[in-house]
Amino acid sequence: MKQILISLALVAVSTGSWAQAASAPEAASAPAKTAQQEKMGRCNAEAAGKTGDERKAFMKECLSAKKASQTDKMKTCNEQAKGKKGDERKAFMKECLSA
Repeated sequence: MKQILISLALVAVSTGSWAQAASAPEAASAPAKTAQQEKMGRCNAEAAGKTGDERKAFMKECLSAKKASQTDKMKTCNEQAKGKKGDERKAFMKECLSA
């Protein structure tokens, strides 16, 4: 009787560790989100509260928007910095380009 209980206990322990080992690789092998999936999540969060055609239009615009290149940022920031000189311009450009 004692051997049967020990055998059952060993089977239970080995089954539990096998199930745990089987589920661990699934979590580790979950693929990272693609850029498009991240963009979709961000746009979806920004669209909170919008419904119907308004939401559809917003999502279309948000998902099709392209990130401004560094060159485009530089042009825009330079235009906005006209009239500023010295440290004021330097501080403005630093903030503008990091946004």
